Amino acid sequence: MSWVFLLLAIAALAVALKTTSVALTLVCLLAALGLLLAWVLGLLAQRVGSRSRDEATMLDPVELRRLREQAEARRAAGAGADAAAADGSQGMSTPDGPRP
Repeated sequence: MSWVFLLLAIAALAVALKTTSVALTLVCLLAALGLLLAWVLGLLAQRVGSRSRDEATMLDPVELRRLREQAEARRAAGAGADAAAADGSQGMSTPDGPRP
C-alpha cells in the first residue's frame, strides 16, 4: 500500500510541474509532500512490523508467575540439598578453604 503513496506523490509532482496555475501548483506540492510522508511512514511501519516478535510466543503474566514460582521452588530444593550435603561433609574442604 505504501508504494501507491509514492506513485501518487510522483503524479502530484508531475502535475505541479506541468500546470500554469500557481494555486494548483501549491496544492499539488502540498499533496506530494503529504504523500511522500505517508510513503516513508508506511515503509517504517513495515520494517518495524517485520522485526517485532510474534505475540503468540509471548508469555502472559499468569504463566510468567507460575514459571517464577517453579524456579523458586527448584532453587529452594537445591539449597536444601546443598545444606544437607554440606552437613555430611564436615571434614572436607570447600573452594574457599578448609572448614573450621
